[in-house]
Amino acid sequence: MTTADTPSLRELVEDFLFKEADLLDSWRLDEWVGLFAEDGRYVVPTTDLPDGDPQRDLVFIDDDITRLRARAARLNSRHAHREYPSSRTRRFVTNVRVAETGGGELSVTANVMVYRFRGGEGAPYVGSIHYILRRSGGDFRIAYRRAVLDLEALSSHGAVSIIF
Repeated sequence: MTTADTPSLRELVEDFLFKEADLLDSWRLDEWVGLFAEDGRYVVPTTDLPDGDPQRDLVFIDDDITRLRARAARLNSRHAHREYPSSRTRRFVTNVRVAETGGGELSVTANVMVYRFRGGEGAPYVGSIHYILRRSGGDFRIAYRRAVLDLEALSSHGAVSIIF
């Protein structure tokens, strides 16, 4: 394999993000949770406070790995009435930026658009996601994922029962 055939770090990260998007769109939530490190965290701040800190502000989601596993189990069951049957979604990931931060971790940002279809209606969710990815063997694990919605309100969307 020549240097020209070796994928760049950005290409490897993009492939990881595309894999994550596919798992979410395929509703393979247990496999998606498997992308997280054991100390991983997932945060979604409210639309009116995108810089909100879960330590002091109300946020839509602030999950550690235990809560992520519970969220996936609930969304995969009949108990998640908002998502039974599951919404159909399609994610688009773009403008991926990667910076090495040392210690085997990467700071990654990407713009994301998720189209959600349910009950004969469709709604776009637009925003950005900041990741801290940790190298794990030949792959990555999500140490931190913060999804910030660009929407001013969720009133026309109903809820964030899908995982943005």
